Amino acid sequence: MDSASQDINLNSPNKGVLSDFMTDVPVGPGVASRAQAVEGLTEVEEEELRAELAKVEEEIITLRQVLAAKERHCGELKRRLGLSTLGELKQNLSRSWHDVQVSTAYVKTSEKLGEWNEKVTQSDLYKKTQETLSQAGQKTSAALSTMGSAISRKLGDMRNSATFKSFEDRVGTIKD
Repeated sequence: MDSASQDINLNSPNKGVLSDFMTDVPVGPGVASRAQAVEGLTEVEEEELRAELAKVEEEIITLRQVLAAKERHCGELKRRLGLSTLGELKQNLSRSWHDVQVSTAYVKTSEKLGEWNEKVTQSDLYKKTQETLSQAGQKTSAALSTMGSAISRKLGDMRNSATFKSFEDRVGTIKD
């Protein structure tokens, strides 16, 4: 591919390929020579600049090809070593989380929250609230247990009733 048709975005998945709407835009030495020369440049200077531009564009193409080859080689080495993208991501996240945990801001915030937690849990208001909620939970549990026992007892009485047995017999005959 010539340097005039190369994609300049190094992050592009289509490195070196221009999109369809750009392929018919004439770019090359013929078009460049038809463009007006920049004021203050002689024809010789312009020729030198164009030659240097062509050389730099050619170097860019070469560097892209070398980078692509290096990326493929790197991927192959990682594959052979059993290193996966997910494994690298886990390792990076783990390292980042460790860095956060040892950061001054995190340590100071953690210490301050620990102090506040200690103050709150030792306060009379917290202790009273905790005791009240505990008692409410115990009473609610006892009430639900009593209610469950009562419902269970009523269902048992109902099942042993003559009406239920008659109903059960009728359903049984319909099923048969």
